Amino acid sequence: MTSDQPVSPLAPASFPTLPAVAGVQLSAHAGELRYRGRDDLMLAQLSEGTTVAGTFTRSLCPSAPVDWCRRIIDRGSARAVVCNAGNANAFTGSLGQATVALTAEVVASGLGIEADDVYLASTGVIGEPMPDDELAAALSPLIAGVAASSPATWMKAAGAIRTTDTFAKGSARPVGTSGAQVVGIAKGSGMIAPDMATMLAFVFTDLAVPADELQQLLSASVDRSFNRITVDSDTSTSDTVLLFATGASGVGLDAAGDAFTTALDEVLLDLAQQIVRDGEGATKFVSVQVTGAADDEAAAIIARSIANSPLVKTALAAEDANWGRIVMAVGKAGQQADRDRLTVWIGDEQVTENGVVRGGYSEERATEHLRNDEVSVRADVGVGDGSATVWTCDLTHGYIDINASYRS
Repeated sequence: MTSDQPVSPLAPASFPTLPAVAGVQLSAHAGELRYRGRDDLMLAQLSEGTTVAGTFTRSLCPSAPVDWCRRIIDRGSARAVVCNAGNANAFTGSLGQATVALTAEVVASGLGIEADDVYLASTGVIGEPMPDDELAAALSPLIAGVAASSPATWMKAAGAIRTTDTFAKGSARPVGTSGAQVVGIAKGSGMIAPDMATMLAFVFTDLAVPADELQQLLSASVDRSFNRITVDSDTSTSDTVLLFATGASGVGLDAAGDAFTTALDEVLLDLAQQIVRDGEGATKFVSVQVTGAADDEAAAIIARSIANSPLVKTALAAEDANWGRIVMAVGKAGQQADRDRLTVWIGDEQVTENGVVRGGYSEERATEHLRNDEVSVRADVGVGDGSATVWTCDLTHGYIDINASYRS
């Protein structure tokens, strides 16, 4: 199914105006491979000389497109990326392998490029073979429709990769004053607990960046963004982030300096947080901060324990300041924590001190904070200097409604 749900109450007011990226052309098409009456195929054609970096799911049941991308990523070059929505092409065996080979060959032939320079991604239902004849027929108009990247073509491309998303996701930042841009689109709403990547994200820059440096920058930025979000603790078979650098601006990485890292970090974090804001059934955008941990990694593990707890998430949905659930989630994380120094805040309201409820704690003030659309939970575990922040959403009956009818 595509999303028949109302647009998330946490959604941005509108899709952003994304600028052109030199060396990027886009197309979207309604192939009707699963959905009816909407675009479900996206193609980005990239100029010669484009470099690529990627991060992928660590699921031991990866999709056929993930296998394809992993096989070719070390080449460091790319000329196109194709995505379909509605069918994940995962757990499809040799049929899935044949589908990705067919897709790459048809696109390569249509664009006059090599098949191993065509990157692929699929999202949707697991375990259903792709209708290859329908797919091949749909690729021809997709290829014919390629046009220069622009606000309109970015919006169509972002819309074409959605599944249960209630809104299309895009973000852009200039690379300092260099004239180069970073632009990204993403999809994701459920099955969100990324491990090396997120659901699907395609990011483009017209900066010139060697592939090995591009990979280092992407991996570090993903760890600060997509790997710090969770909706439901489930990692997809299809998680993919691809970053393409066309070099068509004529500006090199040395000239851009730290401005590229800043722009990349801001785009990836914006996209990651939009995914949380579109969490299936979500009504709250939640920041979980942990300090005082043994190190940053331990802090991140504890923060994820809080953010993934169904008991914490349902309390937040109910606007119930049941802080004992936060203590529970800290304790079960398997990381060092000093019970008698553990301090918990809900918003600005300090709840605990020295292992007991703080004198003067007001549940009324804590509850008032939880009535907001954006809420925060903080815990200091009292053993070191490690810190981390994870972003999540609440867990409502809407999540059950969406996923109970996903295939119908």
